[in-house]
Amino acid sequence: MRALVVQNVALEGPGLLAGALAGAGWEPDVRLMEDRTAKLPADLAGFQALVVLGGPMGANDDAKYPYLTRVANLIAQAAADGIPALGICLGAQLMARALGAAIRPNPVKEIGWYPVRLTAEGLASPLFTGLPGEMTVFQWHGDTFDLPEGAVHLAQAPACSNQAFSFRERLFALQFHLEVTPEIIVSWLRAGRDEVTGCAEVETPEEIERRTREVWPAYRAQAEVFLANIVRLLAG
Repeated sequence: MRALVVQNVALEGPGLLAGALAGAGWEPDVRLMEDRTAKLPADLAGFQALVVLGGPMGANDDAKYPYLTRVANLIAQAAADGIPALGICLGAQLMARALGAAIRPNPVKEIGWYPVRLTAEGLASPLFTGLPGEMTVFQWHGDTFDLPEGAVHLAQAPACSNQAFSFRERLFALQFHLEVTPEIIVSWLRAGRDEVTGCAEVETPEEIERRTREVWPAYRAQAEVFLANIVRLLAG
C-alpha cells in the first residue's frame, strides 16, 4: 500500500507516524515541498492514502506557496473518491479549506501542551478508540478552521473549539500533534524561539521543554494507541 505524504518543511516530518506506517506495511512516498525540486502528482492514482503534515505557512498562502492549491485539490479528490486521508495542523486546515470551510486566526496562539476533550462523537469515533475523553496534546498554531458542512466534530478545547473532525469516515483532521517526539519539539522550540517568547499567553521554551519531559511517558502511550487507530483507518 502506498501513501502520499505531503511534508511542507523539513522541520515538520511524520515523526512517530513514519514508524507506524512502515510497521503496518505502508510505503510512504514523502514529498518535501520545501525542496524546490519536489513535485506533487496530478492526482492520487496509485496511492491508497493521503497524509498532509503541518507547516508554518497559512492554509490560504497560495500566493507565496502555489503548491497549496494542488494539496487542497488532492484532498478534495480524496473526499470525492473515498480515499482515506489524514491532515495534521496545517494539514487539518487545508482539509477544512478543501471541504469548503473558512480558515481564520484563532483568538490566541496555542504553543505547548494543552488539554483537549473529545466530543460525544469523538468518544464514539474509531479514530480515538481506546483513548481517554480528555488528553494532553502538543500544539503549535495561530489559525483555526470552521467545521466543513457534513463534518463530524470530534474534539474541542477552551481556547480553540475545533480541534478535530472527520468527514464521511474517510478523512480525519487534527489541529494538534500526536506524531511528535521530544526531539522534534526541541527542534521547533529552537527554530521558533522568537515566536514563543513573543507570545505572552504561552510558556517559555524552557518551560515547554520541562513539560515535555513530564508528560512524555503518558503521551507516548496514548500516541501509540492513536497511531494504531489511524493506520487501520487509512487501510480502509
